[in-house]
Amino acid sequence: MTILDKIVAHKRTEVLERKELFPVKRLEQSIYFKTQPVSFRSYLEREDKVGVVAEIKRKSPSKGLIHPYVNVEQLSIGYMQAGASALSVLTDKEFFGGSNDDLTTARTFNFCPILRKDFIVDEYQVVEARSIGADVVLLIAAALSPEEIKSLSKTAHSLGLEVLLEVHNEEELERSPLEDVDVLGVNNRNLHDFSVSLETSEALASKIPQDMTKISESGIRTAADIVRLRKAGYKGFLIGEQFMSHSRPDEACARLVHDVKALLS
Repeated sequence: MTILDKIVAHKRTEVLERKELFPVKRLEQSIYFKTQPVSFRSYLEREDKVGVVAEIKRKSPSKGLIHPYVNVEQLSIGYMQAGASALSVLTDKEFFGGSNDDLTTARTFNFCPILRKDFIVDEYQVVEARSIGADVVLLIAAALSPEEIKSLSKTAHSLGLEVLLEVHNEEELERSPLEDVDVLGVNNRNLHDFSVSLETSEALASKIPQDMTKISESGIRTAADIVRLRKAGYKGFLIGEQFMSHSRPDEACARLVHDVKALLS
């Protein structure tokens, strides 16, 4: 059993418990059902931004504790002031130390697109994402069947949310239905040995439909990495551990954004 299998199994049990505690009808009473979500794809395409999707992550299964005492209000504001195009907020508690409250806090203080970074296996979680203020949900191809991807994507769109579909290799890309996907993410991490290579994004770039907005995830450390991936056609760059390992993740983000702009000028 891979770590992803373990997480998904736990998530299915967790969702059953949350359905009993917080029924859909209760979720639909959230004020966020009355507001218009912000387009993740549009922000990634903006010419005045460099495409950094800055992540708030306390820990991970592979790294352990990274930044456990983060102040979400301060960091989310700091990321946006640093020039990030969007925020990614981990809401999984068991494996990543996050919570739904983290995303709602980030939403309260920011007007940018916010990705709910979690392991979505049930339509309930999509409704939940809308109720806590998310604008886009992550679907992981390695954890879902093609039918589940299609169904969950349609549910997200029916609620006004956008969909980020994450793939790790060509096989996942080929079997995934893309008609209801707004942004395609390529994760550079190998799920079997946890190695990371930007060549994964480069190899898959030409196999992704040209009109699809695409982002690269994992292993992005320098401005040169971002410029390299931009040349391959990527518009977004999801960065978590590289920022969160610093005492001031927002300052690390600001330096990277500045360096990218300098290389592109």
